[in-house]
Amino acid sequence: METKKQKTGVIIAIIVLGIIAFLVPNQIAAQTGVKRIDLQKHDLSVPGREMVQARIDFDGHSTFGKHSHPGEEVIYVVEGSLEYQIEDEKPVTLKAGEVLFIPAGVVHSAKNNTNTKASELATYIVEKGKPILTMKK
Repeated sequence: METKKQKTGVIIAIIVLGIIAFLVPNQIAAQTGVKRIDLQKHDLSVPGREMVQARIDFDGHSTFGKHSHPGEEVIYVVEGSLEYQIEDEKPVTLKAGEVLFIPAGVVHSAKNNTNTKASELATYIVEKGKPILTMKK
């Protein structure tokens, strides 16, 4: 049987963990409404480089914040439309069937400004062993 002191300790631990979870950013959880499905990953003929391909689904009015990759990203919009902001350039909106190239290390973001789902096929040609993306402020 738990004592009152033990119950109080458990409650305090839960509160502390909740505060830590709130203060420590989580790259995936912070991107509510965005789901990434890795499709394939292969070494390339260029030493130290690999190709990663993923489908990224955006719920209506969802955003994937500013980030960069340790290599190039080639985007094909599969369905819906997505707005891309690349560094300080004017945002560009692409619809299904349109493509975009993002150079290595360039900070960018993507946003679905509609009420319907949108999806992209992202192909990354990146440095092997490095995180596929780095979130930016």
